[in-house]
Amino acid sequence: MVKEAILLVNIGTPNSPDTADVKKFITDYLTDPHVITLPRFRRHLLVKGVIVPFRAPKSAKAYRQLWTEQGSPLRYYLEALRIKVQEQLGDKAEVWTAMRYGHPNIVGVMADMERQGYDRLTVVPLFPQYTTSTVGTIEDKVREEHARWRRPAQLNIIRHFQFYRPFLELWSRQIALHQPEKYDRVVFAFHGLPLSHLPAACRTAQGHLPCNCLPPAVHEDFFQLPDACYRANCCGFASRVATLAGLEPHRCVVSFQSRLSKGWIQPYTDRVLEEFAAKKMKVLVAALSFVSDCLETRVELDIEIRQRFLALGGQEFGRVAALNACDEWAKVLSEICRTRISSTP
Repeated sequence: MVKEAILLVNIGTPNSPDTADVKKFITDYLTDPHVITLPRFRRHLLVKGVIVPFRAPKSAKAYRQLWTEQGSPLRYYLEALRIKVQEQLGDKAEVWTAMRYGHPNIVGVMADMERQGYDRLTVVPLFPQYTTSTVGTIEDKVREEHARWRRPAQLNIIRHFQFYRPFLELWSRQIALHQPEKYDRVVFAFHGLPLSHLPAACRTAQGHLPCNCLPPAVHEDFFQLPDACYRANCCGFASRVATLAGLEPHRCVVSFQSRLSKGWIQPYTDRVLEEFAAKKMKVLVAALSFVSDCLETRVELDIEIRQRFLALGGQEFGRVAALNACDEWAKVLSEICRTRISSTP
């Protein structure tokens, strides 16, 4: 009998909101060449000499706003999700979790997994769209650790799942729960990326689809990586979710948040919402690239951007709840895992 394992991976979180732990976390994150693509010496000089000393105290304050009695939402929702996916899969596979940065770390978790003698390992980075700074760095780290195994398992990595229809339908239902018809605009917010992470032909910063990339078609094999840039994938995903939710295209806007500097993908979420606030609008935000609540949803959107939106005259600010560890998301994720297990000879 084939012994199967599933590894669910998120990007990570500090061990605590203390400045020292936050400093270590963001240093590990930003010195990863998948995240900042400068040569090693320049990258470390920039991160350790400029970015971290400036950002660590500010980020620690934000993490203190995020933290709960249970700890970091990213960590406790991941464990709750693991338990539910395990219940769904039963004895078909054993489900593990890891973080790319922080704990439980990929290195330690995969060392423990090796001792179990698995025949096949399916890794699911919990990001709907592929980027090198999320899925790419997880994939490379997993392959690096897997290469150390004395008895390697057959390795499968799900690089994206944005166009898996049950996942699209789940987000459309989440939006419907918030009565989108009450709002003037629905903003689909995605995590931003530096333009340097896009293909050279796609790097102009104006508009939603300035590059000639078309939103990719839905593939029967949803594991196939569409031949389009991240921005086009986001726009295609948002368009399909909006259609399933019955939203009129003119009421929907795609935006990108969490930029660290100039030269990131536009339009920026905070700027878009400032414009809508000036027009006294009611806005519903769906952060479609975040399956779990985190700093970007609970602090950046729910506190910082919300407060500015209302201060500038916006009438109402709503946010569609993240999937977190809800039963429906656990079911969809287990279906993704099961499909991949059954598709592997």
